[in-house]
Amino acid sequence: MKKTFLVLACLLVVMLGWAFLYIDELRDQGLTAETAYGYFFGGPDHPFNPKDAVPQLDYSKETSWASLPFKADEADLIPAGEEGVDQLNSEVDVFFVHPTGFLKGSSWTDPLAEESATKENTQWMMANQASAFNGCCSIFAPHYRQASIHSYFGSDKLREEIHAFVYQDVKKAFDYFITNYSNGRPFILASHSQGSGHSIRLLAEEIDGTNLYSRMIGAYIIGGEISKSWINRMDDIVICDGPTQLGCLVHWDTINVKYINKNMPRFKNNICVNPITWKNEGSLSNLSDSKGAVYVSGDFALDLTGDDNPKGETFGPLEAPIKQHVQAQCKNGILFASDQTGTRFQGFGGSQGNYHGLDFALFYMDIRENAILKAKTYLDNISK
Repeated sequence: MKKTFLVLACLLVVMLGWAFLYIDELRDQGLTAETAYGYFFGGPDHPFNPKDAVPQLDYSKETSWASLPFKADEADLIPAGEEGVDQLNSEVDVFFVHPTGFLKGSSWTDPLAEESATKENTQWMMANQASAFNGCCSIFAPHYRQASIHSYFGSDKLREEIHAFVYQDVKKAFDYFITNYSNGRPFILASHSQGSGHSIRLLAEEIDGTNLYSRMIGAYIIGGEISKSWINRMDDIVICDGPTQLGCLVHWDTINVKYINKNMPRFKNNICVNPITWKNEGSLSNLSDSKGAVYVSGDFALDLTGDDNPKGETFGPLEAPIKQHVQAQCKNGILFASDQTGTRFQGFGGSQGNYHGLDFALFYMDIRENAILKAKTYLDNISK
């Protein structure tokens, strides 16, 4: 009994120490004791077993997709004052793999409930991330049995096992997209966070060194860390080093510039392409070159505990871009962006200045206009 009490006391001390270090950030984000409890204790209380997962989706059904060009969805949203392409007649496609929106501890993978906060989180991702590509392209974004956020809090072995299982859904969706939707058109691969982990595997196993590579305009694989060692193993795919370079990969992980002199060795070998200059690493961008941040539409359900009932969230319209809002610089594998303290984006900043939640929002128009430019460059080249 005393031993159990001692273990619990030690855990409490660790939790309090963690909270004390980041108390200002926790307060700014509105995090509570309930959220801290969810982080430490809210995960599934059983080992991962693939047999516990719901059946894999049938990607011939429209309901298996979060976005399709021939149905109305949140990826159709366009910032005020901007224009979008006719997705029914676009010459270029985007295959978008969304990040983690399943934050509950009931299971290791998303049970894909028809009505849930998790599904609304996916709609948030379509509205605020995938929509960046509707200026150039038809958007295809699958639902999939995404891994729970709690898969990141356990051992590497557990995470790898769960994510390898989940990847099979992304691969199946991509195969269906290529075989039944793409019809030989050029495409862009885009993703964020968990989606980026699945997308780099798609790049390595399904695109690099295959006939599909010649059709890939580029890959926007954002957030989640990608090592230079990984891309050095590719046959065709390289790191982008210019705004019109084709067939290459861009990646960044955003952190508040206030932390630019902090030692963060985990990022030392990380790929960083600046989404304002589109250079592989390089100097600080000019403020005048920032095409525009776009403030997010709707709320993302961040609760790590409780039920997964829908919140009744709606999305859209998107606000007009905030031009010349941010400067950015790659250093030591990290994209350091302007401090957002005092701006409407402040609440998306995590502990240690982590702007993971702003990887898209701060550079929304930079991504949008670059995708348009790359699509035009590709189409102009094949028409010659």
